[in-house]
Parts: sequence; C-alpha cells; structure tokens
Amino acid sequence: MRTENPKKTSPAGIPAGVIRRLPLYHRYLSDLAQREVERVSSRELAARMKMSASQLRQDLSWFGSFGQQGYGYRVDDLLTAVNRILGLNTTNRMVLIGAGYLGRALINYENFYRKGFLLTAIFDHDPQKIGKSINGLVVKDVAELGDFLHEQSVEIGIITVPDFAAQEIADLLVEGGVKGIWNFAPVSLKVPDDVCVEHVHISESLMVLSFKINQRASARDHG
Repeated sequence: MRTENPKKTSPAGIPAGVIRRLPLYHRYLSDLAQREVERVSSRELAARMKMSASQLRQDLSWFGSFGQQGYGYRVDDLLTAVNRILGLNTTNRMVLIGAGYLGRALINYENFYRKGFLLTAIFDHDPQKIGKSINGLVVKDVAELGDFLHEQSVEIGIITVPDFAAQEIADLLVEGGVKGIWNFAPVSLKVPDDVCVEHVHISESLMVLSFKINQRASARDHG
C-alpha cells in the first residue's frame, strides 16, 4: 500500500506537466472543431495555450507523430488522437459517494456524459437522502456499495465525503475493482499501486488564487 502523492512522471514515464496540459489541448481543439476550423499550425495552437510551439511539439511527441511540416495539424485528426490518449473514446462508468452540497453539484454537472463519463449510481449514509432522486438517479445506502461494485463494472469512484470517512470508502472502492478515484476529501488516501487517485483540493486552489491576488496587489503598491 502507498499514500498517493503527485508524481513527476506517469508509470509510462510521461512528465506530469505534459499530462496536465492534455485537457487544455482537448479544450482548444474542441473549440476549433466546433468553429469548423480544418487545420491549425503548431504556432497558432501554442499561442492559444500561451506556450511555445517547440513545447507543444515536444508534448505531442510523447504519444506519436502528428501533423505535417508546412501544413500543421488537421484539427479533427488531432482531436481524435487526444481523445484516445485521454481515454475519452470509451465510456467511463462512475459512482459517487457523498450526496451533500458538493456531491449534488457534481451529480448535476451535465458535461460529464458529453465527455464519456457516465454516473451510474449515488451512495450516502444519511437516511434523509437515501431513496431521494437526484438528476434521475436514486440515492442508495452506502452499505450497498460493495455489492453494487461486484455486480457492476465501474472504472471511477468519486469521493465527496468528510475526511474521516474517505479512507473507508476508498477501501470499498478498491475491493470492488475500481481503478480510479477522484477524491474531493481533504485527506491523502492509501491505495494499491495499480489504483490511480486524483486529489481535488478546492480550498487549497482558492488559497492559491488569494495568493496571486495579493501578489499583484503588492506589486502595484510597490510599483
């Protein structure tokens, strides 16, 4: 067992920075495709992402050869490749544990399905929530989670429970064969090496934003 910490590389040796930029490539390419742009140069795409063209080409080189010199990239082809790299060309089935305010916000986020993420079940321990319907799904008793996971194929578990309950839920998800955990609880989780965890620290992100605001204000005051 190990405690999940941010890694500098993936198991395939791909730098964490490259992995973090893949969703940005997806976003900008999707925007170009929606506007029916047929091709884009590395310089144009890099400028949109506020990075250098050489960095963009280096990022993509981790996954194969894309584009043609002097022509650039066919937007649809590159978007298809990025979808494949991100695993968005298949449906990822998910369960969510914790139907509080944050959980309900995620449950009602319609864009998951468009990206290939299918929320199949919601679980909670609160009798006042169990049996209630949220966005078409009935909240189940968390005591049923283990049986559900053994009966259904689930790739991702979403944890939105308090920190003291998160590890127990993570253990149930691992026992049920889930290989990816999206953790919103403010605690590090101990999971086997073959289970991926993505931590989302909302308050820490807000603190970083506060820091940036204060830094800019300080620079103006001393400028």
